[in-house]
Amino acid sequence: MKNEVGDSIANKVYEHRVLAKLTQAELGKAVGVSKQTIFVMEKGNYVPSLLLAFRIADFFKVEIGDIFTYVKGMDEK
Repeated sequence: MKNEVGDSIANKVYEHRVLAKLTQAELGKAVGVSKQTIFVMEKGNYVPSLLLAFRIADFFKVEIGDIFTYVKGMDEK
């Protein structure tokens, strides 16, 4: 997701899911969302809520910062 100043959230959901040998549907079911939500999140087209981000990190037993990273954009002038 990007806003007007170019900030975004990068994620490593795909990497963690593949290492765990899970399908998008399996991960979605485990954290309470659809397969489509996991798909668009992995593609970088959806930023999860804070609650969902914590659920995903908890599921993989990692810190939230191991999966989600804030990427600061350039300020518009």
